[in-house]
Amino acid sequence: SDVCSSDLGAMAERRTAWLCCRIALLHTAVALRPLYPVKKALSTGKHCVAGGVHKLYYEEHGTATGAPALFLHGGPGAGCFQRHAGFFDPDHYRVLLFDQRGCGRSLPKGCLDGNETPQLIADIEELRALLGIEAWQVVLGGSWGTTLALAYAQAHPSRVRSLVLRAVCLMRQREIRWLFGARGGAAQLHPAGWQKFSAAAPEIGRASCRERV
Repeated sequence: SDVCSSDLGAMAERRTAWLCCRIALLHTAVALRPLYPVKKALSTGKHCVAGGVHKLYYEEHGTATGAPALFLHGGPGAGCFQRHAGFFDPDHYRVLLFDQRGCGRSLPKGCLDGNETPQLIADIEELRALLGIEAWQVVLGGSWGTTLALAYAQAHPSRVRSLVLRAVCLMRQREIRWLFGARGGAAQLHPAGWQKFSAAAPEIGRASCRERV
């Protein structure tokens, strides 16, 4: 009985190891899969959102009659690029990319006035209504975009059918410290770049950063 139990335990361990290897290989295959090819945008535009200060750049890709999909870029401040449409099958989805307030090709560039999460959530709703979309079949967010995707889905659950979150960053204090702190990941991995970033921050911001982070 003890021998049988030992054999069964060994078999279970081998089975678990085999499954782990299969899962690892699957993750590698998915990670290495190329993005879908991106063609010329279906449409582009700039929309002046509520408040009258910010004008958001947006573009649509894929199929005009496809399932609505929304991509939310990271940063905050990074902006969108056409290649982001490549996350979606162009034969199935109607993809919206847009530069959030102060980002990319949106105007005024770098403006922080009226640039808080509730305003960004309202912007998504305004663009959705502008484009005649009832609900997003999928909302894909990356990095800071995961935070915005979750916040939007919480505020408007009836407008989101599914979420895809990649490179998750929820802007918690420990994540902010890792990103921007003097002893964080960016400072350790790319010290020269972090020094430029730190030097460009206003003096009061640098002092606050060093004290708190």
